[in-house]
Amino acid sequence: MSDIIHSPLVATVLIFALIAFGEWLSIVSRARIPMLLTAMVSFMILSWTGIFPSDLLESSQFAALGAILIGPAIVHMGTLIPLKVLQVQYRAVVISLMGIAGASVLIFAVIPFLFDFATAVAGIGPLSGGIVAMIITTEKLTELNLGTVALIPALIVAFQGLIGMPLALNFMRSYSKRLIGQIDSGTFKPMNAASSEGEGKEKELGPVRSSMTIRLFLVFLVGAVGVVLGSVTPIHYSLWCLLFGILGAKIGFLEHESLVKANSFTITMLGIIFVVIGSMAGVSPQEVLQQLPAVAMIIILGTAGIALGGYVGSKLVKWDPFKGMPVALTALFGFPADYLLCEEVARSTARNKEEEKQIFNELLTPMLIGGFTTVTIASVVIAGILVSFL
Repeated sequence: MSDIIHSPLVATVLIFALIAFGEWLSIVSRARIPMLLTAMVSFMILSWTGIFPSDLLESSQFAALGAILIGPAIVHMGTLIPLKVLQVQYRAVVISLMGIAGASVLIFAVIPFLFDFATAVAGIGPLSGGIVAMIITTEKLTELNLGTVALIPALIVAFQGLIGMPLALNFMRSYSKRLIGQIDSGTFKPMNAASSEGEGKEKELGPVRSSMTIRLFLVFLVGAVGVVLGSVTPIHYSLWCLLFGILGAKIGFLEHESLVKANSFTITMLGIIFVVIGSMAGVSPQEVLQQLPAVAMIIILGTAGIALGGYVGSKLVKWDPFKGMPVALTALFGFPADYLLCEEVARSTARNKEEEKQIFNELLTPMLIGGFTTVTIASVVIAGILVSFL
């Protein structure tokens, strides 16, 4: 039986099953239970109880592929950024950045004194955006042999949505009720939601560039250049990959949503999730418990800082704080949770289908832009810069 479990395909399927179960639970709970939390906690329990052998991830070998895919994934994130939409929706961008600034101020004002500087750095990158920032931070902490501090990023990514999503949901509900009041009084003015139309018009590709293999090769090529530059310059490879992804899409060398166009996005993200789960391999219950106070403090301070920054940012750009604070809080959960929350709020507060559509459209665009700003740009930049100070 042991030999069967250690077969690379069987080992991969066993871990994949946890991820698929987490995804199913996230869908049926309307994103209230994060997929990553389910997958990581399930993996830890099965490992601690001996149901999964301690070397199951090594047997799978899929995490090794995931580690290779991090550079190309960051390049892809750069190609996602809709520059024209960001320009039009500058208020959502300002609010998102103010939220991250608020979290950074609170965390660095408190955590280094209660714990240490490395613990503060371990928290702020993942808190501001999620999986890719978590991996960048964990890589550096592991490289510096900082022991159980390296567990903090993964634990934060697993738990942060549990506070962020209910908060954002309640703020959006309050804003939706105000929108209904405006609809009733005839003062409602729909926001000019920017669309990526025009930006998204793809140029006709020749037969060579339309090849899936060549599309994927170009993303890997740019990712490899970023990794090489990261090793020979003081700038972290993640920043090079993000920059080249943005520029590559701008000049037409790479396509918008490059990995999606190459039919490779799902397998890339799956590989990276294996890396995240892999960071918990061999971890004892005592080690997790040892870091839970720091994780809880970072999440509480970070969430408070993001909400406060979102409030100040909303006042600066003259938005209703109940509209702006959820935009800032997208840092804690990102896509697709932001989309699902907008859908749920619109459905549960509207009195008819037309009203539901109006509320949904009013909420969705700034929430998606908030997610783009934090998860795609700010988190990678913050993690890439801060790890250089360790």
